[in-house]
Amino acid sequence: MDAAEFRKRGKEMVDYVADYLEKIEKRQVFPDVEPGYLRPLIADCAPQDPESFEDVFKDIEKIIMPGVTHWHSPYFFAYFPAASSFPALLADMLCGGIGCVGFSWAASPACTELETVMLDWLGKMVNLPEEFLAGKDGQGGGVIQGSASEATLIALLAARTKTIRQVQSEKPELTEAEIMGRLVAYASDQAHSSVERAALIGAVKIKNVPSDDTFSVCGSALKKVLDEDKAAGLIPFFFCATLGTTPCCSFDKLLELGPICNKENIWMHIDAAYAGSAFICPEFRHLLNGVEFADSFNFNPHKWLLVNFDCSAMWVKKRSDLTGAFKLEPLYLQHHHQESGLVTDYRHWQIPLGRRFRSLKLWFVLRMYGVKGLQEHIRKHIRLAHQFEHLVLQDERFEICAEVVLGLVCFRLK
Repeated sequence: MDAAEFRKRGKEMVDYVADYLEKIEKRQVFPDVEPGYLRPLIADCAPQDPESFEDVFKDIEKIIMPGVTHWHSPYFFAYFPAASSFPALLADMLCGGIGCVGFSWAASPACTELETVMLDWLGKMVNLPEEFLAGKDGQGGGVIQGSASEATLIALLAARTKTIRQVQSEKPELTEAEIMGRLVAYASDQAHSSVERAALIGAVKIKNVPSDDTFSVCGSALKKVLDEDKAAGLIPFFFCATLGTTPCCSFDKLLELGPICNKENIWMHIDAAYAGSAFICPEFRHLLNGVEFADSFNFNPHKWLLVNFDCSAMWVKKRSDLTGAFKLEPLYLQHHHQESGLVTDYRHWQIPLGRRFRSLKLWFVLRMYGVKGLQEHIRKHIRLAHQFEHLVLQDERFEICAEVVLGLVCFRLK
């Protein structure tokens, strides 16, 4: 395919995607195929000779679409809302076209610097404390991860490294293995399973902190567990607070939990994967009060802010906490500006080395919708949630299980 055919086929694909999204409500949301449906529909091995675009294109409807779950359908009510918009899709096209692998500033200065600025934009939109912003010479800053699961893992591994070094400086007789065996992470019993998975990968113990009758973790519950574990010779080092839990969208009490974590020198990470987008609206920002005590914070614009997957925004107060845990400098990745203090190399902020130009999606969406447009998008969904709540309450067959704060209604049959 040369540039001329690419122009033609690209326009055809844009038309196809536009038609797909405009008429998506006519498609069956969940496919009725059986496991293994696809293999009999395609050849056993790749073709030896090239096939035409027409042949590939016609197989989209024949082979792919019958097995697609249509997340953007208005009749899709599973999992979480999947954000998307035409500006974000166009930005993703440009990302693919540029094709940079932005593991360092030198690998693509625009890829790095736009991400730093966009995370500052987004941080200001949710009114994060200044310490979390990169600015011109800040110690913190933001980074785009692939998912909230990645952000939690990154935070836990950084906290683990920081704690091990601190304990070794105080008790040099302890080996790293001895310290690792005593480390304990904590999260609400309502927290997402990704927190437990992060502890599994990080090879540390994790304990659930009981939530109260509002499904939230309060300070007294955390303090009780910490006191018990410290008395048993364990080393608490990480707590993941959740704002907008997966089961019922409950909110942990940050203003109680934060001071305890700070006093006990425990890294507090805040996972607001779904709910965090709502904090761009001033009337919901109070739900984030207490973030000033946190070491890291994350939410997913790809869930509710019209940016398509993947775009998970993470901020840290001290970028050195991340780079101190993940920084390696092989000769083939070094560049002239890396120690200048003027640039960011995001490979030190994440698990993989390479990364895509994901900040383009934020740049397009934030500019083309504006803060007011995105606020109205959030507010419309929350109005619909409360309308749904009202309808549920009118039906005596159902009961509301948890307070409806944002866009998730938790109800059940009586």
